[in-house]
Formats: sequence, C-alpha cells, structure tokens
Amino acid sequence: MQNDPEARTPRPYLHLRLWLLVATVLAAPLATRAESNDASTSSAPLPVKVMIINMFGLEAAPWLHALGDTRAIAVQGLSADYPDVHCTSEAVCQMTTGMGHANAAASIMALLDSPQFDLRRTYFLIAGIAGIDPHHGTIGSAAWARYVVDLGIAHEIDARELPPGWQDGYFGVDTDGPTQKPGFAYRTEVFRLDESLLKAALSLSRTAVLEDSDDVRAYRSHYPESPANAPPQVIECDTATADTWWTGARLGEHASRWTRLLTDGFGDYCTTQQEDSATLVALTRGARSGRIDLARIAVLRTGSDFDRPYPHQSAFGALHAQRALNGAIRISTDNLVFAGRPLIDTIVQHWDQWQSGVPALLVP
Repeated sequence: MQNDPEARTPRPYLHLRLWLLVATVLAAPLATRAESNDASTSSAPLPVKVMIINMFGLEAAPWLHALGDTRAIAVQGLSADYPDVHCTSEAVCQMTTGMGHANAAASIMALLDSPQFDLRRTYFLIAGIAGIDPHHGTIGSAAWARYVVDLGIAHEIDARELPPGWQDGYFGVDTDGPTQKPGFAYRTEVFRLDESLLKAALSLSRTAVLEDSDDVRAYRSHYPESPANAPPQVIECDTATADTWWTGARLGEHASRWTRLLTDGFGDYCTTQQEDSATLVALTRGARSGRIDLARIAVLRTGSDFDRPYPHQSAFGALHAQRALNGAIRISTDNLVFAGRPLIDTIVQHWDQWQSGVPALLVP
C-alpha cells in the first residue's frame, strides 16, 4: 500500500443506530474468552496470518460464526465495547474497532502496541459495510478498493453562498477552488492499496455467491438502471471516508469528483464509510516502525444502502425508506464473509506460498 503524498463527507450505515445495542449480544457468545493475564504472560507473541478488522458488532458476528471456535485475547487499549481479539488455531484473528475515525485509529494503535501478536507477516482485511453509489453497485454488492480517500479534509462554503459556477461548497485546503488539487499537507488524504493483493482478492472472490433479500429486491426495482436494480456482485471501485453521514445525489457527485481529483483521475468512487482512512493512518505508523507490511492490506466494503435516492425520491425520503430494509443489514454483513473468505482461506491453506508475499501466479 502507498500513502500517495509521501511514501462520507460520508454517510455510511443509515440504519445501524437501531442495532448497536443488539450487536454486542450477537457477537459475544461466539467465542470463548481467555483470561487476560494468560495472553499477556505468553512467552512468545502469536504469529498472525490474517487479521480481520470490523468496525462494530453486526459486522463482526458473521465472521465469528464463520471462524468457529476461537480464543478471545484481551488487549489493553481496545474499545471497552470490543476489548478482545478473537483467534483460531490456524492464526486467523478478528478484531472490532468501534465506529468512526477516532475509535478506528485508537484501536489499531492498541493492537500494534500489543506484545501478544507478531504482525510482521500478517495480511489485514478491513471488512465493513458502507453506502454505495447506484451507478457502481447495489445493496449487498461487495467492492474491493484500490484507493481510500478522505472526504473530510477540506474547506467548505455554505451551499447557499456558492461562488458562481461552483457545483458544491467543498475545495481543497490551501487552494482557491474545487478544481485545484490540494497539497496533501496532512499526509492522510489518500492511500493506495497494494495492486497485487487487490488483483488476487478480486480474482479469488469474483465468482462468490452473494446473498440477497426480497425487501432489497423490491426497493432497488425503483432504480431504472443496472447495476442498482441488479443482484449483488463482487466489484472493484474505491472508497471514501469521513465521520459525517450524508445522502443525496449532489453529495454523491462531490464524492466522485473529489476522488478523481485526489487520485489524478485514476480513482473511481463507489462506497462511503467512516473508518478506513483512520485505520490506514494507524497501520502506516505501524509499518514505519517495522511492525507490519503495508503491502498486505486489503479493503472490502459491502453496500448496506444507496448513497443517493432513486428518481423523484427525496434525499430524506431515501434515508427514511432504507432504514426500514431489514434485509439490507443481513445481506451486507453476510456478504462480507462470502466475498472475503476466499482470500482468507487461500492464504491459510497455502501459507507456504503466501508468507513471503502475494504469489505471482495469483495476480492476473
């Protein structure tokens, strides 16, 4: 992975607030917790093959179910809601950061600082749900990202006071308008993921069978074109981060323009979420201290809702209607496993080939 400068105003998760109290209950019974002092006094750190990173309990639950028997290792500094890392006998582990920039960065730094794990050869799969652009996918679609772009680092002018010719009020820090690329003073504005791992993940998961639901089928039929009105599938397109939840065609168009601008025209926005930039900042810090390998990070986001309404529907109407789609949360979280599992299984089953990096024969 490369951090481009140096090396929502997003709207993810429309309906998830309703589920937060349930999430911990669903995830907790699926693993047996180890005594924290047992893990901390272990003579050698666990060499982790794969670390699955989820952001909240409903994303974690299908992974913990799929992994089966796990040992829960308490890690100091993780979220009080998700204090454990869950690991299988095959050294596949899962952690939950908590939602939003701050939780994601703090939890990843706590993981990197823990002496309980050897992460130098670990593959990281960031796996979460997101809003999705109907021009690229549909609810339940699984998107592997090449670029992660932060939408939140920008100047903003109230849309009611736009200068003539501006399409929205966002423009780069220390620039004079929305067409000027900022100077990346924060060094966290754009991350590019490793191309070999991206292509291998996409190739391995391309034929994955994804779940669908009747209420989602009925809702997406209001969208006049494919892929919005088609069944979910595995795709490749980029993701944008920030902590503000948003919806609407104009904000979606801004996300597309911003992604293209910051990636010199190569980025193709399709999903919006809250955490990935922050997670990658923390992992980059870990790589600089030699604790992880940046070439071993993949980002997978599944659509849990559309980022803009269908024709003649208001933005607020879309927000309200999608909260009622009970099937959306189920298929988007389950499809994280269906799309991500082929990569994980391949890494574990062929560790002799993967431990030194992505095998060349798997890169199309």
